[in-house]
Amino acid sequence: MPKNIEDFDLNAIDAAFIDNPHPVLHRLRQHSPVHQNPDGSILLTRHADCQAVYQSRSMSSDKTRDFGEKFGDCPLYTHHTTSLVFNDPPYHTVVRKLIASAFTPRKLAEMEARIDFLVDRLLDHVEDLGTLDLVQDFAKVLPTEIISFMLGIPESHRAQLRGYSLAILGALDPVVSPERLAAGNDAVTEFSAVLGELIDHRRRHPEGAAQGEVLESLIFGDHDGRRLTQDELIQNCIFLLNAGHETTTSLVANSVGLLLDNPDQHRRLRDDPGLIDTTVEECLRLESPLQIGNRLATEDLALSDGTVIAQGTFIHMSIAAANRDPAVFEAPDKMDIARTPNRHLAFATGIHVCLGATLARIEGRIALGRLVRRFPKLRANGPAKRMPLARFRGYSDLPVQV
Repeated sequence: MPKNIEDFDLNAIDAAFIDNPHPVLHRLRQHSPVHQNPDGSILLTRHADCQAVYQSRSMSSDKTRDFGEKFGDCPLYTHHTTSLVFNDPPYHTVVRKLIASAFTPRKLAEMEARIDFLVDRLLDHVEDLGTLDLVQDFAKVLPTEIISFMLGIPESHRAQLRGYSLAILGALDPVVSPERLAAGNDAVTEFSAVLGELIDHRRRHPEGAAQGEVLESLIFGDHDGRRLTQDELIQNCIFLLNAGHETTTSLVANSVGLLLDNPDQHRRLRDDPGLIDTTVEECLRLESPLQIGNRLATEDLALSDGTVIAQGTFIHMSIAAANRDPAVFEAPDKMDIARTPNRHLAFATGIHVCLGATLARIEGRIALGRLVRRFPKLRANGPAKRMPLARFRGYSDLPVQV
């Protein structure tokens, strides 16, 4: 990182920043909160500024131009410019409405019983193992099972999902090697073929399915007469599978990592299991699985301090920095599992607020709460390893002993 924070370039970050971005983000927030990168893009680190961009209707999530420059004509470009998250209304509205029908409070309440069952089964397996990789053996299994069930993905394909997901999401980082781009393109191609066959089969056999309600909503639903094309179906299924399991995997693993690093808070949760809801929110704040959001200004935007971001500017919102802004959070680097209120931006806000936020919270609450309660002597069992990504924060390895 440069000695002068004004010279910081988000597009030239190193492994030290990925391992621990917070010292640099604190300096940026203090000395260059509306920071211009050499490419002309802006990096925001204040909570109020990030929230203002998320909530502004004069911001675009469409990445057609930017991803065209970054990826060229390739499977990654097709995927990321077709999925829900990188699009604006009216297309964004159509897809979101179709998906939302499977995420109603009633249907999520029904899903909770399945989550209870899966967590108990997983914890039996954890007890049998004794020593384990928290990511591979616990954190990734539950959300993979849940989103696969909702989309009707056969068990035979579920083991491949995290590899596909990391390859596709990793290509969104500010700095991406040719090897990572190639891996991302291969993942989209292979994943698309699997999903294409699954969608075709579901169209031919719509009746009597025991799972796959979200897939049904996407295939057979319509919004004002608009149905999704085959390519739109495939790419949005990829998006949902990635969003539905990777970030929740990191939520659970990051939460365990934080508790192990903060034994006083670990003891506090063991002694008072009723703090599990605020614990999940505090873990989301401190180690948000999504670290950076993006928007394109379609009009001039005035920030609260009078700074004006010009129309046409590409904006990076540092969720990691916003969630530790001392203007909003007292002792922002300290873990306080009873913190309330907790106005973190882990799930964004505005029209793109995470559709699966409630489901992720349910999974996090049940998985983390029961893990801590059943294994009160949970401890680290070797060095942890972070994923080598800047946009998404999580562990690739977290060895523990129960």
